[in-house]
Amino acid sequence: MKLNKKDILKALETITLAGEGKNMVESGAVKNVVTFADEVIVDLTVSTPALHIKKRAEADIIKTIQEKVSADAQVKVNIKVEAPTKKENPNLIKGKPIAGIKNIVAVASGKGGVGKSTVTANLAVTLSKMGFNVGVLDADIYGPSIPIMFDVAMEKPLSVKVEGKSKMKPIENYGVKVLSIGFFTKPDQAVIWRGPMAAKALNQLIFDANWGELDFLLVDLPPGTGDIHLSIMQSLPLTGSVVVSTPQNVALADARKGVAMFQQENIQVPVLGIIENMAYFTPEELPENKYYIFGKEGAKNLAEDLDIPFLGGIPLVQSIRESGDVGRPAALQTATPTEQAFETVTKNVVEQTVRRNENLPPTEAIKITTMAGCSAVKK
Repeated sequence: MKLNKKDILKALETITLAGEGKNMVESGAVKNVVTFADEVIVDLTVSTPALHIKKRAEADIIKTIQEKVSADAQVKVNIKVEAPTKKENPNLIKGKPIAGIKNIVAVASGKGGVGKSTVTANLAVTLSKMGFNVGVLDADIYGPSIPIMFDVAMEKPLSVKVEGKSKMKPIENYGVKVLSIGFFTKPDQAVIWRGPMAAKALNQLIFDANWGELDFLLVDLPPGTGDIHLSIMQSLPLTGSVVVSTPQNVALADARKGVAMFQQENIQVPVLGIIENMAYFTPEELPENKYYIFGKEGAKNLAEDLDIPFLGGIPLVQSIRESGDVGRPAALQTATPTEQAFETVTKNVVEQTVRRNENLPPTEAIKITTMAGCSAVKK
């Protein structure tokens, strides 16, 4: 007896694979049916490697063909496991690349007062000392402090013509290009803006600026998780993010939320790691002593818990605060424990950026592939 392929397919239309809404013919699971005399070969593709699902599908096919087509049919089922192609998330936030900028790294914190802007300023200066071209975008609209830390609070960006268009020229100091909303407000003027107005101002600072060629653009985000953060992630193709926290539990609880924000399905910004600020206090007269005023290794433990890199700890040192207040970041010091701490953290940030660029799909703006700059530290 010769079996008919059409009869076989019609019989298979009565079977549904586990977890599928359509029958196995309509869903495309049946890839091919070959008949020869009383022999039938069915090629089937399933999306799960689960053994019980494969066995169930094979048994259903054999039983159905023998019941509905021919009891004498000799049925062989070839099953191939093929994971479904993951559809691109239509809600994924994507930004426009900026010509000339290779890596854009957001520096965030779950809460205020943990030294995020201080860390940003010192990261930027250390990157510059290593030989990288660096810029800082102060996105803390309501509390811009980067101009003070770079001793440029009274400066005003000039307008330059680039390809026939007027662009803002960032203020430069210590080898770092800086733009901030603080350049356009008076020192005693509060910025009382709703989200859309703040987002528009940020877009101007980002896209109406002549940043030139940068290896790194550091974005100093406001504390928390909110409208400004979403605006930045919608506007820029972030290479990754760095979360700053102190070791105490109150700060760590918010840092955890900050990490979760970047890892959300519709955001998916790689977290390069956590930096622990004010990690310990060492008196100048007792250089071997460490006092854990805010708790010991809280951010390091959080990084291990969340399975993200720990980028290092910055000690609680009076000169770091004083240097920020007078507009000369502490990383500019030479041969001090503070300089060494910022160098270690910065090298780890660069290393994680390199790994991110090697292991994850790049955006148009990601090109760093070596750690060569780290050996070019100018003492």
